[in-house]
Amino acid sequence: QVQLVESGGGLVQPGGSLRLSCAASGSISSINVMGWYRHPPGKERELVASITFRDSTNYANYADSVKGRFTISRDNFKKLVYLQMNSLKPEDTAVYYCNALIEDSRGYRSTYWGKGTLVTVSS
Repeated sequence: QVQLVESGGGLVQPGGSLRLSCAASGSISSINVMGWYRHPPGKERELVASITFRDSTNYANYADSVKGRFTISRDNFKKLVYLQMNSLKPEDTAVYYCNALIEDSRGYRSTYWGKGTLVTVSS
């Protein structure tokens, strides 16, 4: 069974940094897209960043609200994806979810979600 497990959330002051990690495990054949979504309190869940591995190259995509402050990266061998968050703002407060499009060992492709990790930006 495929699982995504996030780590790295917590409380940070405005202007600070955090690094989120997400590990994929289970009967995985390949991982196409990995990404991070967030669900701020009282708002809809939104895409923060995604990274696609294609033709031996990683292609990253960011929400406008985090461009220049957040960096997504992945370790394809270890099946990990990271989100480095710098210059954090109170409006970045949210539960952050890892997301991945995974082909399992049977050849089925599905979207998987982690359980989320809370990031609170507050003084």
